Amino acid sequence: MRAFSRRSALQAIGAFAGTALSPRASFAGDGLPVLRAAPSKAQLAPEGYPATPVWAYSTGAAGTVPGPEIRVTAGDRVRYRLVNDLPQPTAVHWHGIRIANAMDGAAPLTQAAVQPGGSFGYDFVVPDPGTYWYHSHNRSAEQVARGLAGPLIVEDQDPWLGEDGAATREIVMVLDDWLLGGDARIVEGRWDDLHAASHNGRMGNTVTVNGAAYPELAIRPKERVRLRIINAATDRIMPLSFPHLSARVIALDGHPVMPRDVETLVLGPAQRADVVIDGRSDGEARAALLLDPGNGEWVDIAGFTHSGEALSTHGPDVRPLPAWRTLPAPDLSNPQHETLLMEGGAMRGMQEARYNGETMGFRELAANGVVWAFNGAANDMSAPMFSANLGRTVQLEMTNRSMFPHAIHLHGHHFTVLARHGSANTKGDVRDTVLIGADETVEIAFVADNPGAWMIHCHMLSHQKSGMMGWFEVA
Repeated sequence: MRAFSRRSALQAIGAFAGTALSPRASFAGDGLPVLRAAPSKAQLAPEGYPATPVWAYSTGAAGTVPGPEIRVTAGDRVRYRLVNDLPQPTAVHWHGIRIANAMDGAAPLTQAAVQPGGSFGYDFVVPDPGTYWYHSHNRSAEQVARGLAGPLIVEDQDPWLGEDGAATREIVMVLDDWLLGGDARIVEGRWDDLHAASHNGRMGNTVTVNGAAYPELAIRPKERVRLRIINAATDRIMPLSFPHLSARVIALDGHPVMPRDVETLVLGPAQRADVVIDGRSDGEARAALLLDPGNGEWVDIAGFTHSGEALSTHGPDVRPLPAWRTLPAPDLSNPQHETLLMEGGAMRGMQEARYNGETMGFRELAANGVVWAFNGAANDMSAPMFSANLGRTVQLEMTNRSMFPHAIHLHGHHFTVLARHGSANTKGDVRDTVLIGADETVEIAFVADNPGAWMIHCHMLSHQKSGMMGWFEVA
């Protein structure tokens, strides 16, 4: 696979690999640690470019991109008071956590957005181990694009690292996509770009991992490492490849899968994957992490530089992660059947849809900033798309009649992929976000075991903003 020159920084892709460290937390008057959202700066572009003004989270010192890593053990509580020092209202969504509804942070559905100068206390239990993340969930197409995202890592109560066949260490990698100008500032004035929203969304020109560009990550020959990879981009789908590193997937969206070889890993926005790699044993000093930015050309975005004495403490097989013990299996003998139809966008569009209680033609919808719809309605928050009794199995058939892919995210639940037409999913995988290609249909099933009002939306956040958002109810 051919790689681009590293000199084409802002025209191609940048990256850095490593783990964000949490500074010492400050505390609010109620004793909750403070998670502050505020303007900051980050060195997103390669060395030689100025720092980029961003919006960022912090727990003590200046905000960082990505936000401070939050690391807990399954069964622990996460407790933070969000303090909003931004010029806009905001809220925090704890993505992928099967959480109490009032703590989900999905403004305006589960809470009012926190006004500038205001605060909100989050206090919830994390039931399941895995790789998750937190991010803004108000005006998120802009606020996430400005930097409001960070990793949330939930360790298993049972040991895995250091066990026979497991990895000896891990690296958290938050991938992001930025639209930067030649001065390395975020391009303003295009948050309402309907042309971009009607296609693949607001695409950037600089990809980072953990907020910096072009890493060379030290690794020992034959060393086994667990990569916790998070796609925090607002719109970019990220196909990744790990040549010469014997990559195997061990978890998707936090949920374990039986270890399986992977040649190309495709992560839609908000999706995560845990990947085990083994350092090279052929004497070569370097391996690369590659990304296809969408043109079929593989870009070298990170390097694994090999040095030191070889490690050979494991065999060829990878130890599976401990199974979850908290997720009920869907009962498919008599499920509640529901459908989700995705329509709109460029090159196909839709004749009409309901918006703000009125039925509008496509031209009128576009004049209101709307180009997408779920089941004939655009961003309809007036009533649930469907309601399910607590404990009921829901089988949801999702059909994409547009020319563009969509990453559909269900809040508060994980689901099982039942069947697919296309290549982005594997039957039997358990996820919280599913990538559905153009003219594809994917069937999923989940147990509606988490009461409350839950958002369902496209995590291409430009698509969400312009119509692809609704909610369902569990009672």
